[in-house]
Amino acid sequence: MKATWILPDGSERSADVPAGRNLMEAAVAANIPGVIGECGGTLSCATCHVYVDDAWRAKVGGPGDFEEAMLDVTEAERTEASRLSCQIEMTEALDGIVLRVPEA
Repeated sequence: MKATWILPDGSERSADVPAGRNLMEAAVAANIPGVIGECGGTLSCATCHVYVDDAWRAKVGGPGDFEEAMLDVTEAERTEASRLSCQIEMTEALDGIVLRVPEA
């Protein structure tokens, strides 16, 4: 399965992501700039903040309560498309997902 990150400069980076892996781990493994994952996915840093492309938002769904709180402290502007990529798990339904990396 594939995920694509669009960087702030408009360039794109893609990576193969196995089912069950979260998209923060996939981004870190693929050296995606701007996705740090400082806390390792424990919902305590918000350094994996991304914007889910509009075409994928319904499939990804919204954040849970704790993620909602963490999104309030992101460095980049929070929007309706904001998610923490550590909370998005790759599934077959998300094959081809597009995420935008905010400017930090």
